[in-house]
Amino acid sequence: MQVVDVGFMPLVDAAPLIVAREMGFAARERLDLRLHRAANWSMLRDLLDLGRVDAAHMLSPMPVARALGLGGGGGGGGPAVETLMVLSMNGQVVGVSPLLAQDMQATGLAFGFGDASATAQALLAARSAGLRIGVPFPFSMHAELLNYWLGPQVTLTTVPPPDMAAAIGDGEIEAFCVGEPWGSKSVEMGVAQLILPGSAIWSQAPEKVLAARSGWADDNPGLAGRLMRAVWRAAEWLAQDQNRHLASELLGAPDCLSVEPEIIDRALTGRLLTQRRGTTIRSDALLEFHDGAANFPWRSQAAWIATRMARRFGLDPTAAAETAQGVWRSDLYRQHLAEIAILPAASSKVEGACPRPQTVGATRSSLILARNRFFDGLVFDPSPEI
Repeated sequence: MQVVDVGFMPLVDAAPLIVAREMGFAARERLDLRLHRAANWSMLRDLLDLGRVDAAHMLSPMPVARALGLGGGGGGGGPAVETLMVLSMNGQVVGVSPLLAQDMQATGLAFGFGDASATAQALLAARSAGLRIGVPFPFSMHAELLNYWLGPQVTLTTVPPPDMAAAIGDGEIEAFCVGEPWGSKSVEMGVAQLILPGSAIWSQAPEKVLAARSGWADDNPGLAGRLMRAVWRAAEWLAQDQNRHLASELLGAPDCLSVEPEIIDRALTGRLLTQRRGTTIRSDALLEFHDGAANFPWRSQAAWIATRMARRFGLDPTAAAETAQGVWRSDLYRQHLAEIAILPAASSKVEGACPRPQTVGATRSSLILARNRFFDGLVFDPSPEI
């Protein structure tokens, strides 16, 4: 057994790592997978930078920000980081304080938990003077989605995911975008109402990735490949409905998320309570670990993230997109998973152009990609940018 140290944050989308350890997928690859829980994203970043861990569960924009030299310690200014594979798609929820929910309702909004355009209009109308929204990290899909959805009218403030309920309860923020289970935990505490899933803004947003310092996977191909295969098999296991309740129990353990399994189960099954003492609703595509080539690191995903960042921070979008694709290692994914995964024939695609599941060419047979739409109907074609 070879030891591999991997950092993670206590979030439901860390499930592929936790399941890989607990269900024996790592052991099957002759790995002693040692997981190290971090208190916040800065701490996790530092664990990877300092070599305390070999790889990490990471926000998808973090490797891109580092490559673009953004954010000092939060983005650039340290060792380059590469994305080896995607761990999860979507999984974010937007929540507001009970008072803000009342004010939004007064604008005429019928809370349907899916209409991003109507929800944005009500949110901005209810707080026309400005709104402070909590996000887990400045370089996160949460921040990218909010900027895309709401524009510059809101102020984003960093709050570690486990602290989001306390921040909105204390009035530090009036809204948040956070990964589960911390949105549902806020609802359970009576301090927030969920108003939208992140998937309503972009139905195929890559949320978390498995990341490593640049060169680590190339220097340790055997170890990297075994880790990626173990995580891929864990993600495949998580995609099976009959396994999700057991997964909730595993994730709820004190050394993992330390949250009640029934709250974790809401995210895994897509059956949420949007408000305390409310009724359960079904949110399709809330969180995906495997189906629809969810684990493949599409270069177009990196290009979208980089283009959004470039426009916000005054960088050249074309150069940023090209740079970002260099740290999104679809080549490593193909190298190490060719024997067990059906791989798409291409490594880039037009994002937002798939209103329903679509069959595409693949290395073996064909592959069905999930619905891929932005809330405003726009599409992102990376080819003109590159």
